[in-house]
Amino acid sequence: MLRADNIHKIYKDGKRELHVLKGVSLELRKDDVIAIVGPSGAGKSTLLHILGGIDKPSSGKVFLDNSDFYSLDDIKRAKFRNQKIGFVFQFYHLLPDFTALENVMLPALIKGQVRARNQGIKNRAEILLEDVGLGKRMHHRPNELSGGEQQRVAIARALVNDPKALLCDEPTGNLDSEMGLEILNILFNLNKKNKMAIVIVTHDKEIARRAHKTIEMKDGKII
Repeated sequence: MLRADNIHKIYKDGKRELHVLKGVSLELRKDDVIAIVGPSGAGKSTLLHILGGIDKPSSGKVFLDNSDFYSLDDIKRAKFRNQKIGFVFQFYHLLPDFTALENVMLPALIKGQVRARNQGIKNRAEILLEDVGLGKRMHHRPNELSGGEQQRVAIARALVNDPKALLCDEPTGNLDSEMGLEILNILFNLNKKNKMAIVIVTHDKEIARRAHKTIEMKDGKII
């Protein structure tokens, strides 16, 4: 469902080159949960961003549903990414003046649905917030929510467009162990319930233990 073939990423700073990814290939099936682990600087987050269309590879290809992601121009790729991929980051990136419900609805607005505030989209956002345990907190703003609650909002927001894959970058990194376990349970329940493919970049050993497959990276390569 999601495939990366021989991905290289080189950043240039004047005459200096930093080779961050060195020929990385992987495949993700529609019901996989894959953990990507390794030391800081191994290239984990760079790989995740390339898988999600946020950062272009220097060479190599990424396919999602047999479509060559990087053959699209920037506008088409952004639209494709918005419709097909959900992102959850270590930092929640919620808009402070929006309620939890409005934050979850936001990707539907970006998707270009001029009637995104209609009852159908609102109902979906409410159901997603119920699913992550925030049915009674959906009209609160981010500063009225705990870190764990904000991450739940971020997960619901990532799901509102019914993506094919969910990409998570250290989703429990800002949370204590109890809250981290709750977020972890939500992610694995989503995989089981929706057959949703999930990739998680993590230092959390519990995530790596429960994932269907663990990929270890070092110095820009899968080892």
